[in-house]
Amino acid sequence: MRRKAAVLGAIGALLLGAMILLTSRTQASPAQQSLNSLGTCDRACLDGFVNQYLDALVAHDPSRLPVTRLVKFTENGQRLELGDGFWRTATAKGNYKFYIDDVPAGQVGFFGTMEEVGHPVIVALRLKIEDRRIAEIETIVARGQMAEGGAKNLDKLGKPDPIYLQDVPAAERASRGELINTANKYFSGMQQDDGKHDYSFFGDDCNRLENGMQTTNNPNATAGRNGANNAGTHYDASTHPAMYSAAWSCKDQFQSGLLHFVTRIRDRRYKVVDTERGIVLCFGFFDHSAGDTRTFQTPDGRTVTAGPTTPFTWEIAELFKVQNAKIHRVEAVLTQAPYGMGSGWSSWDEAMSDQPQW
Repeated sequence: MRRKAAVLGAIGALLLGAMILLTSRTQASPAQQSLNSLGTCDRACLDGFVNQYLDALVAHDPSRLPVTRLVKFTENGQRLELGDGFWRTATAKGNYKFYIDDVPAGQVGFFGTMEEVGHPVIVALRLKIEDRRIAEIETIVARGQMAEGGAKNLDKLGKPDPIYLQDVPAAERASRGELINTANKYFSGMQQDDGKHDYSFFGDDCNRLENGMQTTNNPNATAGRNGANNAGTHYDASTHPAMYSAAWSCKDQFQSGLLHFVTRIRDRRYKVVDTERGIVLCFGFFDHSAGDTRTFQTPDGRTVTAGPTTPFTWEIAELFKVQNAKIHRVEAVLTQAPYGMGSGWSSWDEAMSDQPQW
């Protein structure tokens, strides 16, 4: 009788626990339900981890996060203890939020605006999720005058260009490798560009934002980016420009050959790919070697000297909307880094390589 009573008591406890669990899941938000459910971490689950991360960041409290024992965290290419760096100075979340979900890989990217001690900044974030815990955290924080105006522009937008959120029709979807291959043509085409390559990978509607600023097809680019000396809306060799213009299209900028001073685009890590929406997110570095690399030949045979006068590197997170093997949108978050710096995620050989990694 005692044994029977004990068994019945155990069964009753299990039933009561199941009822409590069912009630808690019923009352939880969809994102919380997804975070707590078994199986694949879907879009809502991945986005939920981003939101949880941002909330903990603003609260300056990493203990709020479910992380693996060996969680790795970098900020602007430097490995830090979780809770250091921007964790000490972030003061608020902004209005702009752009989530890039890679459900099969358990990775999520995020571009968004935040506030740091009263100043707007732009943040690029990558999280890798393992067993419902955060295993990898990679961040780029774009600060200063170059980023503040762009952050304000993004806050006004509030959300990414609607084209990013549109699913690619199932019959037109490319594989992960095909999407990376198309996106990588952008970097390979820009590196020491001579204006003579095949640029058919650009869609006619291609447009680009860099740190929240429109750097292609910009009607307000009267003098062009970095002092380009022609204000036309299309590349025109007869005007003898010395720098490319933000008024030009994506293809025009490449066909001008005036991007040649970008000497190397390396450590190209394609970690987040959304095949359903055709979005590819890459982290990498743009090197400008300066010196004699500033002098080059344009497609029309002119000798031009342009670009940075001292060596430096852009650390960049850049994403692409790809459909039918063409790039239709580009968006980047970038910050200046010491020349030749690595990401903290690659070996020396990988960091110096211009070959794609995934």
